[in-house]
Amino acid sequence: MATFFGEVVVAPSRAGVDDEEEARDETPEDREIRRELEKKREIDVLWTWKSAESAADEQLVCSKLIVAIGHNAAAFLSSFILDSVCWEVVGVVKLWNEWCRTTSTTNILLTDSFCLFYRLIADPTVLLCQCSCYVAEDQQFQWLEKVFGCMRREGLQVTILSTCPVADYKTQESTLTLPSPFLKALKTKEFKEHVCCPLLEQPNIVRDLPAA
Repeated sequence: MATFFGEVVVAPSRAGVDDEEEARDETPEDREIRRELEKKREIDVLWTWKSAESAADEQLVCSKLIVAIGHNAAAFLSSFILDSVCWEVVGVVKLWNEWCRTTSTTNILLTDSFCLFYRLIADPTVLLCQCSCYVAEDQQFQWLEKVFGCMRREGLQVTILSTCPVADYKTQESTLTLPSPFLKALKTKEFKEHVCCPLLEQPNIVRDLPAA
């Protein structure tokens, strides 16, 4: 049970029971097709700082990570932050699903990437992530596991930027009188710094990869 609005809680799930029931009804052909699809939907994270000589468990030191999810948030980073030469590309996420296609190449190609990581040259512990692609529901945990599995999480501050239509915003006042665009925030109880905008009111929620 959440102790305050916006806290991340883990809800009980019967997904494991459903998976067992489905597995009993599968034919060998169905299992093979499912395995091939699962393999194709696996997410790969490629880093420039990792070489063949790097240790398998070597982790990136990161103090601040800013993740822009969606076309509008990614465009905001491009226009106001990444338009200088202060940043360098250090990583890319390769994924495949119903709405996103990237090649299986092992090289970092800017023209074929929908999810890029940038590092601040002046302070290599500060990272930006531009994620303008769709990450399917069954890929979200894998995305988090592989991206954050490469980073040291002690003292890491993560900021998520995302957008949603004004029509989805729940408020007692008319949305016609609201300034557009406007900014709201959610935070964890561990975040002690000043919040630069008002907090998001109940019963509004965040969905998909930003929520994950």
